[in-house]
Amino acid sequence: MSDTAVVFDLFGTLVAIEDSPEPAAAVANELDARGVAVPDDWAAAYREPHIDAPDGAEIPLPAHVAAALDSRGIDAPNNAARRAVVAAFDQSVETRDGAVEAVAAASEAGSVGLLSNCAVPELVGRTLDRAELDRDSFDAIVASVACGWRKPDERAFAAVARQLGVETADLLVVGDSEATDGGIVDHSGRFVDVTETPLADLPARLSEEQRCP
Repeated sequence: MSDTAVVFDLFGTLVAIEDSPEPAAAVANELDARGVAVPDDWAAAYREPHIDAPDGAEIPLPAHVAAALDSRGIDAPNNAARRAVVAAFDQSVETRDGAVEAVAAASEAGSVGLLSNCAVPELVGRTLDRAELDRDSFDAIVASVACGWRKPDERAFAAVARQLGVETADLLVVGDSEATDGGIVDHSGRFVDVTETPLADLPARLSEEQRCP
């Protein structure tokens, strides 16, 4: 496994965060706090697609929120949509058991990356700052809002692979979702599902991978 890079998912894999029970309502509250009028049918406007994007592309949530407001004839000046979104998802973070040790074990095996589906700017960085994880433990940190593509799109995996200096097929992705993280298998990489292999067991799993021809 000498040429393999281990790439971790963030939310649900390395950390748990307090999810907003209703994201549309949380964003509405933050918009209101910034003097932006929220339409009566905001919940419907929030759910509607407003930006035409290719399959697999990530639409930044602030852009979606601004477009949803615009669809109802409401302006959001002074970057209010972005500030409201960032504040709405400013949540507490819990580092999952075994996460620190799993990242350390991966570092001993080779390059380590982080690849997160996240449409909220700044959230991945703020989450890492609040977790018990050291940013310097990762050789590459990629969020879909920054690279423009969401897992399982190959371009998302390719973005982190480029930063790690390997091919997409060289990635071993550790995550909690077969539908997204497990998409690496369709691109000749490997997937470890933490719902089946807990983080505490990952060091032993990586040792087994290293012994594979």
